[in-house]
Amino acid sequence: MGNTAVDRALLLDFYGELLTEKQRRYWDLHWNEDYSLAEIAELEGLSRQGVWDILRRAEANLRDVEEKTGLIRRFLDRREEILSIRDELSARLPDDEHSRELLLRLTGLV
Repeated sequence: MGNTAVDRALLLDFYGELLTEKQRRYWDLHWNEDYSLAEIAELEGLSRQGVWDILRRAEANLRDVEEKTGLIRRFLDRREEILSIRDELSARLPDDEHSRELLLRLTGLV
């Protein structure tokens, strides 16, 4: 996993409940609401560095959990496999309502 917005969103979706309330609030403000570190620091009465330290520790903790459990990696691998199967079936199944429904159900699994 890299440091993209998608990676951070997955970390929060899978492991966000492991964060403290403060970490979740700062994470949401910074990564979802696009507040700067300075803006969060002003809101919370902290230094900019203090906010950054909390965010950095939160992300490090979530990445550590992912490294140990591999839930996101396995989810992404299975998603890729399901989509590959869907694409192969789409090319082989007749173009009828039942086939479209099956492919839609398969797509809904990811």
